[in-house]
Amino acid sequence: MGWSCSYGEKVVITPTGYAPTSPFGAVSRIKHATIGMGIVQENVPLYFDCANDAGLAVAGLNFPGYAQYAPGPVEGKVNIAAYEFPLWVVANFETVDQVEAALANAAIVDKPINDKFPSSLLHWIIGDAKRSIVVEYTAAGMQVFHDDFDVLTNQPGFAWHAENVRNYINVTPDVPGPLSWRTAELSAYGSGGGMRGLPGDYYSPSRFVRVAYLNAHYPQKGTEEENVSRLFHTLTGVAMIDGAARMTDGDFELTIFTGGVSCRTNTYYFSTYDDPAIRSVALGDYDTDGADLIIA
Repeated sequence: MGWSCSYGEKVVITPTGYAPTSPFGAVSRIKHATIGMGIVQENVPLYFDCANDAGLAVAGLNFPGYAQYAPGPVEGKVNIAAYEFPLWVVANFETVDQVEAALANAAIVDKPINDKFPSSLLHWIIGDAKRSIVVEYTAAGMQVFHDDFDVLTNQPGFAWHAENVRNYINVTPDVPGPLSWRTAELSAYGSGGGMRGLPGDYYSPSRFVRVAYLNAHYPQKGTEEENVSRLFHTLTGVAMIDGAARMTDGDFELTIFTGGVSCRTNTYYFSTYDDPAIRSVALGDYDTDGADLIIA
């Protein structure tokens, strides 16, 4: 999560005995215990990202200028308050297929949790072990995209990002050459020569391309430790460094925390800007049948 300040976020566990207070009844009960990074307001977990014990995960990313939620509940639809959308996903479903089917009859409503936290303008990536989708709710209504990159950054919309990647199909991890220009023999200085043109700035379109490249070319790993290392090295490639990019309010943006979940072991891994050491919280170490939210 990139921002100029922390919200006091912690790893939050929502057990199956927790009784949700959903304004339109979209989250009637917690079918699957959930773990993720977020804050708690009005005894409601507001997740930045989370995953359930069935291996379904969701994360929200900034989408101002594009996100446009329904101003009120839509008749005949399952109405989901924007703040509870991640919880709705993980509380009710086990697979991306199930979520995608349910989204056909769903509306996301501009209903804030309280006056302190207005609805965040987001779009979401939802994934399981097989595939991922991107959910955007705009003036065009509900839109769902199949995400073959397994990547999402901030605005613009996913369709634009996916098209933009085609500008970089020449980029390769291989060493180019050697080749001849007339009688001159040319060879690369070393590794990385094939990556010339890969954007290195912090603009969201550039970060989409860069992490899509890293995600596509990182060698596949088998163990938990190797995959955690892979995840954090990939995300470090798009982390925001203090002083590098000023926001419109004058503050510098930085990566407040980096997080990810292993749905194989139901373990949440995270690091913070000030402490890059990777820490973990395992869902199995807590009572996931209880009634109270758990701050790990």
